[in-house]
Amino acid sequence: MAITRNTLAARARDGAGKGSARRLRAEGLVPAVVYGRHLENPVHIAIDPIAIKKAIATPHRLNTLLSLKLEGQPERLVLLKDYQQDPVSREMLHADFIDVRENEQVKVNVPLVLVGKPVGVLEGGVLSQSRRELEVFALPGAIPEKIEVDVSAMKIAQSLHINEVKFPEGVKVKSQVNYTIAVVSVPEKEEVAPVVAAVVPVAGAPGAAPAAADAKPGDAKAADGKGGAAAPAADAKSGGGKKDEKKK
Repeated sequence: MAITRNTLAARARDGAGKGSARRLRAEGLVPAVVYGRHLENPVHIAIDPIAIKKAIATPHRLNTLLSLKLEGQPERLVLLKDYQQDPVSREMLHADFIDVRENEQVKVNVPLVLVGKPVGVLEGGVLSQSRRELEVFALPGAIPEKIEVDVSAMKIAQSLHINEVKFPEGVKVKSQVNYTIAVVSVPEKEEVAPVVAAVVPVAGAPGAAPAAADAKPGDAKAADGKGGAAAPAADAKSGGGKKDEKKK
């Protein structure tokens, strides 16, 4: 799929610093810069932030190829490399463009999309994706919208590395590390809590409380012979001693 090319108008600017940027924003513009290896010096421009957002409102997003028109200068091909925005209002504050050539590869980040349901997932495994984007080299007019990788054949405990990915024609990855981009993990076993048997105290065992059910109705009567509770022996003796002292 050929990359979309949109036109973007801008004007050159001379001023720099916060004061100049403030004046541009008052006009509805933002400061921006164009740089590249074919440019002797960066080109400072003023541009409409709304026009930028509309120009990159394509499936390629930041990789949308733009024809930049400057007053009194020939059109140049650029890519929006990055932009800064206010953290609260989300308004664009500054933009960076990179000058490109149609016959020279450029380094860009392209979304990585995994397609298919792995065999390992059907068997209970878990698919994890460690890379959401891939850094690739491609001609500006051949940058893919996304890179799709079929993972339906992946089994449990199997990993997918960058060297196994088939890229579209003209797209390359320049990396000396064969890094992992996806893996089907072994399912975790559920831990079963150990069952603790209830301990039933045995009557008569050391430390065991006497069972109320074992007491007999006649035990209380046998204690004093009259059916009432027996009075403490110490109280009976102390009471008798006081009566004898009064008689004397």
